[in-house]
Amino acid sequence: MRLSVIAASVLISLAPALAQTTGSINVSGAHARNAQATPASAPFDVFVQRLWPHAQARGISRATFDLAFRGVTPDASIVALTRKQSEFSAPIWSYLENAVGGSRIGRGREAAAENASVLSQVEARYGVPKEIVLGVWGMETNYGSFKGGKDVIRSLATLASIRYRGDFFRDELLTALELIQKGHVERSELKGSWAGAMGHTQFMPSSYMKYAVDWTGDGHADIWTSSSDAIASTANYLKGYGWMPGLPWGMEVTLPDGFDHRLDKASFSAFASAGVRRADGNRLPSSGEGRLFYPAGHTGPVMLLTANFDVIKKYNSSDAYAMAVGHLGDRIAGRSAIRASWPTKAPRLDMAATRDLQHRLKALGLYNHDADGRIGTGTREAVRRYQISAGEIADGYPTPALLSKLRGKR
Repeated sequence: MRLSVIAASVLISLAPALAQTTGSINVSGAHARNAQATPASAPFDVFVQRLWPHAQARGISRATFDLAFRGVTPDASIVALTRKQSEFSAPIWSYLENAVGGSRIGRGREAAAENASVLSQVEARYGVPKEIVLGVWGMETNYGSFKGGKDVIRSLATLASIRYRGDFFRDELLTALELIQKGHVERSELKGSWAGAMGHTQFMPSSYMKYAVDWTGDGHADIWTSSSDAIASTANYLKGYGWMPGLPWGMEVTLPDGFDHRLDKASFSAFASAGVRRADGNRLPSSGEGRLFYPAGHTGPVMLLTANFDVIKKYNSSDAYAMAVGHLGDRIAGRSAIRASWPTKAPRLDMAATRDLQHRLKALGLYNHDADGRIGTGTREAVRRYQISAGEIADGYPTPALLSKLRGKR
């Protein structure tokens, strides 16, 4: 869904502006660099004209099409957002502090009380814990306090006309037209983020079509004004992407002295046998498996994640976002904050240095993705493989020291 509206950290993406893209869009990076076109009325008009046959093929009437685009012009401010780029992404501890700090926990508990009945019923039907739904809701719109006020058709048309992220936004635009055509929403009510995400939990139009739920039974899945419909729709979305009932999203753990960091993915029983313990003193789950994640390297907190963490990432592909959703949910439910200290004084790589590191890992045959300067799953796994080969602690976390070592290789 995740073209949301908390927009801010460009690389780690606090931006719900790009929430539900099932591999969320980052406001910076290759897509931003490729979006060089500036909206101009003539090219935009041509784009709209050329869109009509595709809309017609999707069952859109000419009347609906003309109504949707009446008075619509390209939004230059949106193009500017696609080009915005920061050479230093916010460190994950800052992201989590902003996301989970302040009033968001308290407001989440208030939202839990205000919606207690529907949250319990939704959890029973879809198997998604109420605190996870609340975590998404809190991250996306701060429990409905800011759902975005931009015209969704204008936003999607602007992004589609410059082919930002290929055909993604054109397809979302056509689906938004279908929403109008089928009577799901009035044209005037199509408001959302600059990237076209809508409602309490920032659904993209395609996500609405697949997962929106009319929980109240009034004949309309109203994710814009009905918190009940939005809560049920969000749980349905997560269930649709494979949420496993009864399995936590993850947990903070401690590792014993001398722990073999080559142990990465294993059953919970294997981790327990290796001396891995929950930081809160509770037992590890009795069944299932997980993987270790070092969000800031082995000197910071260590997380043991499950497959449900990856389901949260279907909302927004950022590890930081998924951690924020899970941790916010934990705090709303009364669980403890992360206990280990973050390495706030440790030097970090900027985007240029990260691109250099990615190029060098690629030259070693360890990395086969674009050198985009972003630290994602592919980069972490490549770093981890290199660390194992070099006999270092395999935490998958790239550092200036590791880059210096790579630069010294011939």
